[in-house]
Amino acid sequence: MATYGAALSRDGPGLLLRDIRRGEAQVQAAAQVVAAAAPDVLLLTDFDYDWEGAALAAFAEVLRTAGHPMPYRFALRPNAGMATGLDLDGDGRRGDAGDAQGWGRFAGDGGMALLSRHPIDTAGARDLSDLLWAEVPDSLAAGAGLSPEALAVQRLSSSGHWIVGVRPEKAPPFVLLAFDATPPVFDGPEDRNGRRNADEIRLWQHFLDGAFGAAPETRFVLLGNANLDPVDGEGRHGAIRALLDDPRLQDPRPKSAGGRMAANPGHVGDPALDTADWDDPMPGNLRVDYVLPASDLTVIGAGVVWPTAGPLAEAALTAGPRRLVWVDIAR
Repeated sequence: MATYGAALSRDGPGLLLRDIRRGEAQVQAAAQVVAAAAPDVLLLTDFDYDWEGAALAAFAEVLRTAGHPMPYRFALRPNAGMATGLDLDGDGRRGDAGDAQGWGRFAGDGGMALLSRHPIDTAGARDLSDLLWAEVPDSLAAGAGLSPEALAVQRLSSSGHWIVGVRPEKAPPFVLLAFDATPPVFDGPEDRNGRRNADEIRLWQHFLDGAFGAAPETRFVLLGNANLDPVDGEGRHGAIRALLDDPRLQDPRPKSAGGRMAANPGHVGDPALDTADWDDPMPGNLRVDYVLPASDLTVIGAGVVWPTAGPLAEAALTAGPRRLVWVDIAR
C-alpha cells in the first residue's frame, strides 16, 4: 500500500494530460518513483481530476511503460475547485479559488486518484465528501469566521474522503479509507484552515465510531495526506496524534535515510519519518503523509522513498517536494 503526493496538478484543466502525453520530466520522475516502489495499491494526492479520467489513464500507461502496470483505476470529482457561487473566503469577491468547496483554480484541481494491481470495488465505494462541515460531530466550524451563508454550504472535505474496497484475487478483500486534507496555513487569526484540517483528520475516528453508518472493523487501511505533522510545523497537532494513537490503527512508522540526513534544526520529531522536503527553515521537512493499517493486519515492512543519492534520489527530487510512503502488509 502506498500514498504519494506527486505534484501531478497544473494551472488549468487539461494541462496535466498535455504534460503526460509530452513525456514531461516531472511526470516521468514521478512514474519512476512509483515503479521503483512497485505498490499493489497507490493513492495519488494532488492529481488533477477530469470527467473521463483521461489524465489518470495516461499516467497509468506511463507506469505500464515503466514496468509497473496498475490496470485498475478509480477517481471521484473532488471538492477542490467545485464552485459555490458564494464569497466563502470573505474577500469581497466571488468565483476565486478560495470560494470553491476546496481551494482550487478549476473543477478537479488537485484531486485524488487510486491505482491498483487488483480489482477495485467501484460500485460499492462510499464518498463522504459531501458532508457539511458544520454537521460533523464536535465540528470546529463555528469559530472559523464563516458567514451564516457559507456555513450552510461549506463541506468539510477540501478534496475528498473515500471508503473504497479492493479485491485481491488470492486474498480476502480489504477497505481503503482515503483522504487529502487542507494545509493548516494560509488563513488568519480565525485559523479557518487549521480548524478544517483538524476536523478532516478527526472525521475518520467519527467514521470508525459508526457516526456515518457501518464501518469496517477489520482489514482496512487508512491512507493519504493529512498535511499535519505530529509535533513540528503549524496546525493542531493533537488531531493527528489522536489518530496515530487510536487502538484500531497501527503506525508502522515508515522511515528513510534521506529524511534523516535532511533534518531541520529546531524540529523535535524524528526526521527519518518525514515525508515532505519543503523550504528551510519554514515549514521545513515534515511528516504529513500516512499509511495506517488496521490493528489486525500484519505489517512486514514500511518505508519512505527518499534515497540519499543516485538516480532514484534525483527522480524523487524532480517529482516534487513530497515522498512516496509505503507499507507492506501480509495477505
